[in-house]
Amino acid sequence: MGGDHKEGVQEVEWRIKVEEDNETLKRALVGCMWAVTAGVVLKLCKFVKKAWELGVNDPRKFIHCLKVGVALSSVSLFYYLKPLYDGVGGNAMWAIMTVVVVFEYTAGATICKTVNRICGTSLAGFLAIGVHWVASRAGDQLEPVIVGVSLFLLASAATFSRFIPTIKARFDYGALIFILTFSLVSVSGYRVDELLVMAQYRMSTILIGSSLCIIVSMILCPVWAGQELYVLVTGNLDKLANSLQGCVTQYFDCTEAPEAENEEETRKQLLGYKCVLSSKATEESMANLARWEPAHGRFNFRHPWSQYVKIGASMRSCASCIDALIGCINSDNETSDDMKRNMSSISMKVGTNSARVIRELATTIRNMKKSSKVDILVTEMNSAAQELRNFLNSYPNMLSPSSQNNAKDTQTEAASSSDDDDDVAAKREIPLIEIIQVVTVASLLIETVTRVEGIVEAVEELSDLAKFQPPLCVKSKQHTTDNKFSPIQQKDDEAMRTLQIV
Repeated sequence: MGGDHKEGVQEVEWRIKVEEDNETLKRALVGCMWAVTAGVVLKLCKFVKKAWELGVNDPRKFIHCLKVGVALSSVSLFYYLKPLYDGVGGNAMWAIMTVVVVFEYTAGATICKTVNRICGTSLAGFLAIGVHWVASRAGDQLEPVIVGVSLFLLASAATFSRFIPTIKARFDYGALIFILTFSLVSVSGYRVDELLVMAQYRMSTILIGSSLCIIVSMILCPVWAGQELYVLVTGNLDKLANSLQGCVTQYFDCTEAPEAENEEETRKQLLGYKCVLSSKATEESMANLARWEPAHGRFNFRHPWSQYVKIGASMRSCASCIDALIGCINSDNETSDDMKRNMSSISMKVGTNSARVIRELATTIRNMKKSSKVDILVTEMNSAAQELRNFLNSYPNMLSPSSQNNAKDTQTEAASSSDDDDDVAAKREIPLIEIIQVVTVASLLIETVTRVEGIVEAVEELSDLAKFQPPLCVKSKQHTTDNKFSPIQQKDDEAMRTLQIV
């Protein structure tokens, strides 16, 4: 009896232990499931938050989604309504496919892809029908040979055309559609008797989808590629000016330390030139798409969009110089504080005047009015650069061979020289390694002035091509000439007034 009692106790203990292990395993599995679910929900919430912020920052993207939905809902009526479905046959799906493929964010991109699709489809369809007609007259044996050879030649030629820069920039999608359409029509025409009817239905549905895309894209809150390019160029000019002035101020003006709150904003302004360096592809793409757009807003038909690309190239040339300038400033080489202090006022003047010129150019493009201040600001910028150049030319370079050979003579004459000569001798003892950084910064500033002049020339060319409005000073000059007062008489009158006041 005792042995049976012990076996019963052990069996009960084993059952209790197994049940406890099972409950622990269940709890662990439930905990893991809750952890995985919570992680997925957390990631989903972060994704929704980022998507919401993206839509809030640029509501046009949310509007674009609605426009695509409106276009697809409208073109799907050709399936839902029987009269429309009977008019296009079973090829209504091509209209829906056209909307999905062609509809883009900007109106220029939509028009570009629409025109490319229509032209590519039409040309390929006519050629395919012509080849099918010729092949059908040649007999059953030569028909597949003619179709295959024509497919090889035309597809190869169209593919090679996509490597040509002009065609790739404007008609790359059209060449792709040409290859696709010609292949489908020519190959399917070998087994289909009513090829002309099929091509007619498909062409009509593509025209319907393309027309609907253009109408929706240009009527419902249009996003113009030209406007995007215009805003991008003017914004990059402001960023370039802020970066130039910020890096010069940071290097030469050490009196005021930036506050902790404004430190992040200052750093963003300082690195704004990087947006200019990375905007080449966007500018070229926007300029190509803007050519397809009709006149809109302040932009007339055949607006010189290519000139904005030239302005961007001039800005990148200046931004690369600023990049080298910031790299030189952040180097670990020691700098002579005396020379840096002597050059600070002139260098900051050069940087400030250059930034003023760039900001004035941004204002000129933004207002589409020729500025009367640009010439004055450019003159001040060049005069400041000339002052800096004269300072570098007049600063003594004591590491030349003649100065080293005459080092003993200067030491013997030091006792009898004046205090000014002592200062010059002290300057001559500065090592080259201590002045090379500040001299390099000054030379880069002078080079930046030259590249800013390139931006000025590009903007002036844009103002002439786009026919910007004349500055207000022209009207004032016309007003003075109408009153028959010459400039000499005006100067005499001003001089007389000053004498009367004195």
